Amino acid sequence: MKTTGRRKAALTVVCALLPSLALGCTDGAHDTPDRAKRGGASTTAPEGVPSPAEGLGDILVAGRAVTGSEPSGNPKMPYRRTYTEGSLYAAVTGYRSMTYGSAGLEGVYNDRLTAGLKGAGSRSGHVVTTIRPEVQVAAAEALGDSKGAAVAVEAETGHILAMVSTPSYDPSEFTGNASSDETAWKRILDDEDKPLLNRVLRDPVAPRQTFYLVVASAALEEGLYRTVDAPTRAPLPYVLPGTTTELTSDDASCSRASIRTALRKSCDNVFAEMAVELGHSTLLKTAEAFGFNDDALSTPVREAKSTYPAGELRDHDVALSGIGWGEVTATPLRMADVMAFIANGGRHTPPSSVDRIVHGDGTVHRPALRGAAGARRHVIGQETAERLRSAVETAPGAGGITAWVQPARTYDAVPTSWSLSYAQAKGGRTVAIAVRVDNPTDATGDVRPAVAVAERMRPSLS
Repeated sequence: MKTTGRRKAALTVVCALLPSLALGCTDGAHDTPDRAKRGGASTTAPEGVPSPAEGLGDILVAGRAVTGSEPSGNPKMPYRRTYTEGSLYAAVTGYRSMTYGSAGLEGVYNDRLTAGLKGAGSRSGHVVTTIRPEVQVAAAEALGDSKGAAVAVEAETGHILAMVSTPSYDPSEFTGNASSDETAWKRILDDEDKPLLNRVLRDPVAPRQTFYLVVASAALEEGLYRTVDAPTRAPLPYVLPGTTTELTSDDASCSRASIRTALRKSCDNVFAEMAVELGHSTLLKTAEAFGFNDDALSTPVREAKSTYPAGELRDHDVALSGIGWGEVTATPLRMADVMAFIANGGRHTPPSSVDRIVHGDGTVHRPALRGAAGARRHVIGQETAERLRSAVETAPGAGGITAWVQPARTYDAVPTSWSLSYAQAKGGRTVAIAVRVDNPTDATGDVRPAVAVAERMRPSLS
């Protein structure tokens, strides 16, 4: 069956919109560049990876293919993609459709996954991910029916162990070109909860108190405060500069609280005042060192830009930026990466969901990631990182902060629960976890929905 002109037109429109939905969109003719070409030296294929295929190559999780293929009966597209546990891994794999193109890893590595379709003797390669199925399952089950995202990143290696966006979708429902595929595709596109939107990578929103870590990093690096236990100069309440608006707290300990206390008690007054003391240019420099305002980051699927305002700001706006409001936005992956910086002694390894690409000739490449954060480097000093890690530590080998974006505010219309933490995993390695739950059922200001998800993910790491 041939693709109709109407379906091709629909594909063109959807791919134009996909920067805000999925990513890595391709119709087969305009393929997303293969990052593997920029990787390290080739080696022979490792054990446990299927042999290169004549048809479609596969995407692997823990040595097991979570994709497959079957004859389509269409000579122009002889194979149709199949998925194992499609909705569980949709945020990792993306989709491949005979009618609607491809996105996610399916789109990024289209050339490698379809090489076996290009003529006699050609073979398709495989994409080996860093995902750990037990962590992925734990995150998906913990998020359940909620709208949100969860991501776990191994701090030392940058390996993404889990990446879940909910509500999800099953890409196997529209891999072909029958009327049932069109019905499923339209249902997903019309869903107001936007299941195609990868909230881990493509949905930056106000990070609120999780952004405290960026401000605290700047304060310690610039010598504004020498320790996390020194009293700050922030009164309670704190009046936003040039206004009569007060930032207050029910907790009296927020008055001139130390960084340690302010992180644990969510003292907006402390970090708003600290931001103004540091100044806009210092905060901009620090935020950008953490990957904000970088529109070329990839995992190797493209990450949407997390933002920190780059233009001139009044002190009032600098104060709001310091508490993760105003024009500050962040994806869950960006905030997980911030925690990974701190948990890994200030050293940075860019997060990636792909360990290696096995080519059709059996050679192997590892992907080279792009953007300012795309190289191993020190972002903050080791001493600063160790101090912040001790400040957020709530138990040996674990710690974190929570955040709540209140509803009915100028800065964000949707109540949102955040959790940013780290935990010890197998082999003593540290894993950063970021969870965001949008518009939770209990929209009373309770930060626990995201915290509960993170807590259910922790046992799967050990």
